[in-house]
Amino acid sequence: MSTIAPDYEKTDLGNIQIAPEVIEVIAGLATIEVSGVAGMSGGFAGGIAELLGRKNLSKGVKVEVGQKEAAIDVSIIIEFGHKIPEVAGEIQQNVKQAIESMTGLDVVEVNVHIHDVHFKTVDKASEEDPAVLRVK
Repeated sequence: MSTIAPDYEKTDLGNIQIAPEVIEVIAGLATIEVSGVAGMSGGFAGGIAELLGRKNLSKGVKVEVGQKEAAIDVSIIIEFGHKIPEVAGEIQQNVKQAIESMTGLDVVEVNVHIHDVHFKTVDKASEEDPAVLRVK
């Protein structure tokens, strides 16, 4: 999907326009709030995935915005052990609710793309001493 700038909304006091980048940031924040999301992914062509950093909140998010509606695509990295359909469903609900409540736009679809699985790493000390297990 490509990012399309929405038309202006006219009010008595002037015009209101929400930049597509604003929608992307809202969707990105709503996505990383969901338990089981390890990070966002720019997709296969988008380069290196970013684990739960807040450097680029729109990474892995594509939006199509019209005057009244929006369609969202999010690409994520899921944490190992979480049920993919449950995490994806929660992302869809969270993103839809966040965008609709903050912008007034009607979210017609939220597509979730899982690009990778993140495994928690075990510290080297635990390999030497099995009694000590440290998870990073």
